Amino acid sequence: MSVLDGRPGPVAAAPGAGAEGLVPLFVRLKLALLRNGLRQSAGRRAAFVATLVVVVLIAAGQLLGLVLLRGEGQDAATVVVLSTGVLALGWAVLPLFFPSGDETLDPSRLVMLPLRPRPLVRALLAASLVGAGPLFALCLLVGSVLAVAHGAGAVVVGVVAVPLALLICVALARSVATANIRLLTSRKGRDLAVLSGLVIAVGIQFVNFGAQRIGRAGGLSSLEPVADVVRWLPAASAIGAVDSASGGSYGEAVAQLLVSVVALAGLLWWWQRGLVTLMTAPDGSTVAAAGPSRGKARGAGGGRLGRLLPEGRTRTVMGRSLRYVLRDPKTKGAWITSLAVGLIVPVFNALQGTGSVYFACFAPGLLGMQMYNQFGQDTSAFWIVAQTIASPRDAYEELRARALALAVVTVPYTVAVGAVTAGLLGSWGSLTGVVGVSFALLGGMLGLGALGSALFPYSVPQDGGFKNVAPGQGGLAWISVSGGMVGSVVVAAPVVALTIALTVTDYGSLWIVVPVGAGYGLLAAWAGLRLAATRTAARLPEILAAVSKG
Repeated sequence: MSVLDGRPGPVAAAPGAGAEGLVPLFVRLKLALLRNGLRQSAGRRAAFVATLVVVVLIAAGQLLGLVLLRGEGQDAATVVVLSTGVLALGWAVLPLFFPSGDETLDPSRLVMLPLRPRPLVRALLAASLVGAGPLFALCLLVGSVLAVAHGAGAVVVGVVAVPLALLICVALARSVATANIRLLTSRKGRDLAVLSGLVIAVGIQFVNFGAQRIGRAGGLSSLEPVADVVRWLPAASAIGAVDSASGGSYGEAVAQLLVSVVALAGLLWWWQRGLVTLMTAPDGSTVAAAGPSRGKARGAGGGRLGRLLPEGRTRTVMGRSLRYVLRDPKTKGAWITSLAVGLIVPVFNALQGTGSVYFACFAPGLLGMQMYNQFGQDTSAFWIVAQTIASPRDAYEELRARALALAVVTVPYTVAVGAVTAGLLGSWGSLTGVVGVSFALLGGMLGLGALGSALFPYSVPQDGGFKNVAPGQGGLAWISVSGGMVGSVVVAAPVVALTIALTVTDYGSLWIVVPVGAGYGLLAAWAGLRLAATRTAARLPEILAAVSKG
């Protein structure tokens, strides 16, 4: 048994493995990892230098900005407390989305070494303070203290608060990473990495929305109730202690520092227990499967979902397409991004009072994009599908089933987004027009997406979370997507014109757009699928070669 369980074992500790020798050893190892990584390629060195320069410039800018807040009273305290809270939150969640950004985040690499948990935690904590991230955090914390520290007592508290808050951030990141390292190195962890862009995009929308609300509310005073709560949460409580000491509330300052100290001790304990569990308990890859019958339970029919789908090839293809959405990281990321942004754009604009109910058309527009490059999403596995396509009819049934799988989700989602947007804006009379236009737009995208998949197929690399086009095929992807977007708008133009005409002349007859848009969309999708089926059957070898590239 490993000595990380805290009990004496048969393996003696390595020389210099005590707390005194282990800390400088791990710091040197961290520096060696950075140095050796930079030696691998000139591109990696350039990226590191560029990242470091950007981090230093941003850190210096925020330090200067925080210093300029000095003397602003309660507004300065609100800014620094909330900034520190956001900083701690970032340190907690970023390791979940970028586990490969720091190789030392994986403590399972140390499982075979004769190291005890307590000195190992201290050594890893010290090594974690080396890097651009801790430098960025240190500048923000120092600037926060400079912005609110007034008087000798506050300065003394600040000297303690800065390293305390920094250690809390680093320990929080390490504890979370250690507790979830097996998840981060699994397929679900790769899913999180793919979805990180979505989280960032959604976060930016929330920040933008919050900033506009603050501006309309008359300044930072609207955030003071939030700051009063956050100032008691670690690591913001350490910075809050400096502000309390500046105001003469030394008892409150001591209590806030005590909150931070207790939080740091708890995080270190959690980190230590996580290391013990990680290095002494087996993971799922070493445990026998529960039984051979689990895979058979779902069967070829796909369980409940399969019974709801049409018989024949349609059931098989729809089931496969929907399983891609649930299991393939890139497909899942694209779908969730489309679902989220398709809701965020109309809802946020409606909440800001600047939107239109027709912004709900973003939902079918973004989800309809998933119909493009259908064969490329299969990657090299498309050759299996190609073996089942011997005629235009086979190709039509394949493409029709894929379009149906997309429509099963998109149609009800489009109606729901339209209803939410209309409710927020109080424009229920325009809901039927939005739904009709959305149906026409979706039909056009399904038809043109199938045609683009046949005429401009391209490969989707699987070796990178953010690589969606193989080298040399960027032009094909651009033509397929941009041409399809413009073409879909052109196809839906008659329904859009009808909606405008009814809105201007007879608002009460707008319900006619729903059946007209649905019928027009079905016709556009059918025509596009028919044409795409003929092209797919004729160009099958070229499609197979294109999607298997790279």
